[in-house]
Amino acid sequence: MTERREGISRRRVLRGGGAAAVLGAAGCAPGSSGTPAASPADTGEVYERLGIRPVINGIGTVTVLGGSLMPPEVVDAMATAARHFVPLPELQVKAGERIAELLDVPAAMVSCGAASAMTCGTAAAITGGDEEKLRALPDTTGMRNEVIQQRAHRTGYQAQLLLTGARVVWVDTREELEAAINERTAMMFFLNFADPMGQIGRAEWIEVARARGVPTMNDAAADIPPPERLHTYVAEGFDMVAFSGGKGLRGPQATGLLLGRADLIEAARKAISPFGGIGRGMKVGKEEIAGLVAAVERYVSLDHEAERRELDARAERVRGVLSNVPGLSLGIFVPDIANHVPHVDIEWDEDDLDLTSRDASARLLEGDPPIAVQQRAEGQLRVSMWMLRPGEDEVVAERMRALFA
Repeated sequence: MTERREGISRRRVLRGGGAAAVLGAAGCAPGSSGTPAASPADTGEVYERLGIRPVINGIGTVTVLGGSLMPPEVVDAMATAARHFVPLPELQVKAGERIAELLDVPAAMVSCGAASAMTCGTAAAITGGDEEKLRALPDTTGMRNEVIQQRAHRTGYQAQLLLTGARVVWVDTREELEAAINERTAMMFFLNFADPMGQIGRAEWIEVARARGVPTMNDAAADIPPPERLHTYVAEGFDMVAFSGGKGLRGPQATGLLLGRADLIEAARKAISPFGGIGRGMKVGKEEIAGLVAAVERYVSLDHEAERRELDARAERVRGVLSNVPGLSLGIFVPDIANHVPHVDIEWDEDDLDLTSRDASARLLEGDPPIAVQQRAEGQLRVSMWMLRPGEDEVVAERMRALFA
């Protein structure tokens, strides 16, 4: 396998704010980075008494494993928030203002995951914040309800758009896009990690939308690091951008961010709990809101270059341990867009080693401690360095060496 390395120069475009978490939580240490180590009392007993063994996460910030681990300042903010009552609509507004200030975007709101941000943003585009129309959703009678999307960007995520009563119109080329826009068009939706797959890139998508007066949304749920993406997609011209709160930001798993144009963010806020209607089931508690504010405050003050150096070092340690195992081909892979962090790729001939990638993945997960890795294809595994806690890279390397040796 050809080794692939990316040396990314990170611009510090995000303005660091106060490090004190909202609602009186403890502040984070400037420049702190990496996944927190387990405390001596962190045995995972809360899961083990239910018959579930905690795993070493070698896949990354995937929802199926719980996203990410919250740093102490996020947990502290949530615990502090849990001890008080506050008006939720006011907290949403004030938290959004704080996050927008930190990220240098016009407006922000906290959602119940990036999927919730997509639904509420679509509702905002369809209704313009009209409360009578919001209450009618998913009945879009008499409303603009068409959302245009490239076929190359088709995934299961468009279900979040359809919840509002929207109808997706599929296009491939710019000519088809231009022809699809009409008086029923409510929004143009862009799936950011699929950008290289489509014929219409971000800049051209925005150009057409601006010329025709159509709001745009970009689903960039897993697209940090680098940190500047929290700002640049809005600066490029997207009217709304959705991010996960529980992935790279390391906030509560059941949170997300909708960033962008102030009038659309205000309209989206009316579509989510505690208000009735389409977003009532997308409840974000005061604890989660406070936790995400703390997570954003922490994130903009991190030394991201130092964090990347640590992830690179983990990848090199894993590769170093496996480099002398006969039959293995090793490489370091960094995705261009989503999950832009180092992964170690392992390839082998399944017949030569008498071991399939499925069996290898299963044995790692059945071991002690269980290790979750990404099974890609025949004779291929991928291990993300991102969500490994300090020292777990060595555990992963030794277990894999024993497996293949």
